[in-house]
Amino acid sequence: MNEFSYPRQLRLLTGGDFKQVFSRASIKVSEKHLLILACPNELDHPRIGFVFSKKNIRFAVHRNRVRRIIRESYRLNQHSLPNVDIVILSRKGLGDLDNEEIQSLISRSWTRLIKRSKTKPKTTSHK
Repeated sequence: MNEFSYPRQLRLLTGGDFKQVFSRASIKVSEKHLLILACPNELDHPRIGFVFSKKNIRFAVHRNRVRRIIRESYRLNQHSLPNVDIVILSRKGLGDLDNEEIQSLISRSWTRLIKRSKTKPKTTSHK
């Protein structure tokens, strides 16, 4: 496997994976056009999933373009990201940004995610 590939194990694939991130999100990175939720995982790599609603990014072509740009950024930055499960949620206006603005936004968000993951103390889950 190429070190910069994007295999299935780097993605959140099931509804249960997404549900776990939504219920246990200990790291939040909020921007005007997107929200990143993350929770630590027991794996030795990060995983990513997308929630892009038609309400926030109206046209499928725009949703796919944004997803492609963020996925590429994730693929290139996966080795510097902490071992967390990440869900990226779109907000209104994300699909209206041009490619460079989206790349800048996600790059800034990765930096904030890394910084916040280092400041979060390791906590045990309370059930």
